[in-house]
Amino acid sequence: MKIPLAIPDLTGNESAYLQECIASSFVSSVGPFVHRFEAEIAELSGSNRAVVVSSGTVALQIALETLGISAGDLVMVPSLTFIASANAVRHSGANVWLVDSGREYWSLDLALCRRLIEDETEQHAKGRRHVASGRILRAIMPVMIMGASVDLEGFAALGREFGLRIVVDAAAAIGAEASGGTNLAKTGVDAVCYSFNGNKTITCGGGGAIAAAEDELMVNAAHLISTGRVGENYEHDIVAYNHRMTNIQAAVGVAQLERLPQFLRRKQEVGAYYDDLAARHSDLSPFPAPPFGSNTRWFSGVWYTGGDLSLCNAFRAHMKSAGVDLRQFWKPVHLQAPYSDALASRMPVAEDLWPRIFPLPCSSGLSAEDLATVVAAADDFWGRNAGRDASRSGAVTAGGRTEAECG
Repeated sequence: MKIPLAIPDLTGNESAYLQECIASSFVSSVGPFVHRFEAEIAELSGSNRAVVVSSGTVALQIALETLGISAGDLVMVPSLTFIASANAVRHSGANVWLVDSGREYWSLDLALCRRLIEDETEQHAKGRRHVASGRILRAIMPVMIMGASVDLEGFAALGREFGLRIVVDAAAAIGAEASGGTNLAKTGVDAVCYSFNGNKTITCGGGGAIAAAEDELMVNAAHLISTGRVGENYEHDIVAYNHRMTNIQAAVGVAQLERLPQFLRRKQEVGAYYDDLAARHSDLSPFPAPPFGSNTRWFSGVWYTGGDLSLCNAFRAHMKSAGVDLRQFWKPVHLQAPYSDALASRMPVAEDLWPRIFPLPCSSGLSAEDLATVVAAADDFWGRNAGRDASRSGAVTAGGRTEAECG
């Protein structure tokens, strides 16, 4: 593919820091870059400490387990998310309660979560008992979808009201802030979890991190990922994991963080081009811009609001023929085979939205020439297919509502 969706920019100090690891022989899970990377993630998050781990999925799993969430428990998770969010819950031993997203901002619907809690659960010593299944709702997992802000203060307040933990999937949101410039870990949530996969704004080639305001949670998380070892000898006090990040990975992460402001600026610039693209075509809208804080715009693009859904796959095929990587967006979790029997709300928003969303190339190193190629190819397609709606009954507005719903 000529222009990929998202690839890393490794033109900073990555090579020098890797050579430093090799020269020092600190290549495994002990080394100065691990501590440095953790300290920098903590500062960005507004926590005293962060713990770096082997993946973003592991970060979510360990955060849940450290909070005591396990078999017999439920965690509310949006269905419109990458499947790793739900997988982390299952790896912890708990089960997911899949919930629809809000139409305006695409993130987990806070009001719907409240209604489900009030209508389908009852008070329990550990949280809320789901009456129909008998499982105990222990936590809610808002996802900062594509790096966009979420009403974290609202979720934190909901958690306090009903005795629930809030674990934030901020996989794509490194560098984000909540309302008023508040650091994510200072919003009242229990934990914030990041991913450093190869397509993220910063990468370690893999890996993740957990940040939390509560120091004890961080101490326990570090112990849980480090085989439960006590002291210098081979004494272990719990059944634990070896989910640590290596010094080599952390070295790449430190080099990446040095240029995070530059990466985030470029993400905003690319996103603005796609916003302008959407403005030129009546059947397109830009990705949402939630008002709950900053938006890292990890992924940017456009989405289709018209009524002829056959255009969606036609657009993907057109872009691929032009050398542009355009993939289908995340299939909602409740439609995935491993979760076909999961507890779930009705999903009118997730089921309508996911075929319409087009993440376009947004690498932080995307050249002006490649960006122009992407935009020109998209302009060509939508210019030739303007208003091609066999039936407007399925069309939706930029806010996500169908025309019938808008009255």
